[in-house]
Amino acid sequence: MDSDLFIIFTSFILFTVGVAYFTWYSLRKTNLKSSDGYFLGGRSLTGTVIAGSMLLTNISSEHLIGMNGNSYVNGFIVIAWEVTSSIALVVAAVFFVPKYLKMGLTTIPQFLEKRFDGFTRSLVAVILIFSFVVTLLPIVLYSGAIGIESLFGVSEILGVDKTEGLWITVVIIGAIGSIYAIFGGLKAVAFSDTINGFGLLLGGLLIPVLALVAIGDGNPLDGLYKVYEFAPEKFNVIGAPDSVLPFEVLFTGLIINQLYFWGMNQTIIQRALGAKNLKEAQKGLLLTGLFKILIPLIIVLPGVICFFYFQDAYYDQQDSVYPQLVKKVLPVWLIGFFAAVIMGAVLSTFNSVLNSVATLFSIDIVKKHFKKDISDRKLVFVGKSTSAILAVVAIFTAPMMANAPDGLYQLLQELNGIYFIPIASILLAGFFMKRVSATGAKAALFFGLAFYIFMSWIYTGHGIHFVHLWGIEFVMNVIIMFVVSHYYPRQDSYEMTDVGAVSLVSWKYTKAMSIGLCLVTVLIYVLLGSNS
Repeated sequence: MDSDLFIIFTSFILFTVGVAYFTWYSLRKTNLKSSDGYFLGGRSLTGTVIAGSMLLTNISSEHLIGMNGNSYVNGFIVIAWEVTSSIALVVAAVFFVPKYLKMGLTTIPQFLEKRFDGFTRSLVAVILIFSFVVTLLPIVLYSGAIGIESLFGVSEILGVDKTEGLWITVVIIGAIGSIYAIFGGLKAVAFSDTINGFGLLLGGLLIPVLALVAIGDGNPLDGLYKVYEFAPEKFNVIGAPDSVLPFEVLFTGLIINQLYFWGMNQTIIQRALGAKNLKEAQKGLLLTGLFKILIPLIIVLPGVICFFYFQDAYYDQQDSVYPQLVKKVLPVWLIGFFAAVIMGAVLSTFNSVLNSVATLFSIDIVKKHFKKDISDRKLVFVGKSTSAILAVVAIFTAPMMANAPDGLYQLLQELNGIYFIPIASILLAGFFMKRVSATGAKAALFFGLAFYIFMSWIYTGHGIHFVHLWGIEFVMNVIIMFVVSHYYPRQDSYEMTDVGAVSLVSWKYTKAMSIGLCLVTVLIYVLLGSNS
């Protein structure tokens, strides 16, 4: 046992230190004292780096642990969260990002000031900062701690109970993630994400492949057939109306959520804002769309394989089933590497969100309201200080995420709805609805926040799925914006101008790849939906 632990620990350290060295080497000549250098990587990111960073910012332990746990119970219907992302990424590449780069944005709320007013910008920035710190960061830390504890047995090694072991793991992950975000800025985050991304794809694919090889006595296709024959209903992608994710939600709130997440979410889109030109931004977004088509092999299929191995033994603790599969199929010498992959996935999301929060606070709050002529050096210092303080808050909040009834991934999505849909409503209005005024946007923002909280946690007897609530809320937000704007109309007009930040020449394969991604998404539902 001691020798196994040594092997696991050694492979873990080698991969983790290797990523740190690669990041340091890549950044050694980068100027991190300027605002653009720290918050946008000097507007120098390439398509490959953008795709790797976007993927790892999105895919974290709440996916590896939480979504596999979700698919273990509910089957392939949860694939909708992933494959529909490709369509949203196409829209982001073709429509949103060209406009963001044309305006030279550092943060998405900057557009809200240009289109509406300064108060709307600041209000959205505050909502985003609060939501990241009390929802996303704690869930990422806690689910990562579950994975590391399950693989390493931290509590056993240290001679403490499991709760204390999880606390210690949360603190360690939070501290390491903070170092990347605080001292390296966006470029450090993006480069570490890229190498961790390759690790995630390799390590994540190893789990189902090794499991299927074992099940199929050396033939993974035979193994897949046995898993399918054991529980064919788990492979159906068409969710029933009373399921955890009904098929109908694809056409109501889910598409609004996906458009926001991939086209308007500061944490994700900041990578594209740091692109060296439009061509690299579009390349990065569409490569991410390709990865999102393939990623269910890593975060959905293993959950169904878990059902083959364990049946319903872990139904009451679904977030612990994926680590059990990892320990079952991985040889000892690879467990440390995979633990490092999980750590890397957690770090990538954690440090990416910290960097985005620091950017929002520094640019949209401090520079906007407190010191308009603040120097770049001082602004970067504010960003670093913000990251450090909020990291501590997230670490202490993380254990509150324990015992989510429908799993950590489902909890994250439900909490995201509080602010995703209201902000998406006013951003889409800003682009598409010229009659909507600043007063109308603020009215919809406040209504949307109150409506979703009331319907989700106060009046709970309505029986409406929370994703359908997103769709209902969006429609009501639009109505409110038009009604209020009729009585409080716009006082001036807004014209988007090119500030000349980067080249706006499109990637030559944008159209072909966009069409291909949309067709593949539809094909997945046609082929796998035939099981229903």
